[in-house]
Amino acid sequence: MTQVLLGSVLSAMSTGLGALLILFLPGSITHRWRDVILALTAGIMMAACMFGLIPQSMESGGLLALSIGMLLGVGTLTLLEKNIPHIDLQHSKSGIEFDEKALLIISAITLHNIPEGLSVGVSYASNIEGTGNLIALAIGLQNAPEGLLVALFLVNQKIGRFKAFIIATLTGAIEIVTSLIGYSLTSVIENLVPYGLAFASGAMLFIIYKELIPESHGDGNETTSTYAFIIGILFMLLLLHI
Repeated sequence: MTQVLLGSVLSAMSTGLGALLILFLPGSITHRWRDVILALTAGIMMAACMFGLIPQSMESGGLLALSIGMLLGVGTLTLLEKNIPHIDLQHSKSGIEFDEKALLIISAITLHNIPEGLSVGVSYASNIEGTGNLIALAIGLQNAPEGLLVALFLVNQKIGRFKAFIIATLTGAIEIVTSLIGYSLTSVIENLVPYGLAFASGAMLFIIYKELIPESHGDGNETTSTYAFIIGILFMLLLLHI
């Protein structure tokens, strides 16, 4: 339990680490850098799914468990996407502009973090050495740029930089709670582990293909983003084999 708590805290607080940059940035960030960060993150998460979660789900539960769990993960994210407002970025070479209301964005990001927290908890419950740390790292790396984007949005809404940093950090805190829930459920009901791993992979693949990749290709930086995506995959493969 100590390990899953530590992993979930570090993963969740990565949101705050990304938001911390808002205290030092003179203004916004260019789309080129934002696209590179998003694509790199997508590559890291893709490798974690394809070479970590999916093979382990198949090994422990078979194709049926993998299919059911993955479809549940994708379905959950689809429902969240359809019913909860999300950050929509207006592409501009000068920076990032937001047009959503602050309260809606904070609520949306917080709720979108629920499946990510479950993914971390389930991964620790799998009892496969290194899986929990691997997924916590992948989710944490995804949370960092998300935290910065939320903080940038709040600053654009005339909220003070320090206050924006605190609020953005808190949006990731729900992952700690949901991580412990995912860990507890799959620890008590052992047969849920392959379904949980597949659920995590489905949720992460949805985020990669529906959000990260499209958002990294919207401002003419497709080639650079593609390189960053491949580097992200290689980086995670390196971690898997250390």
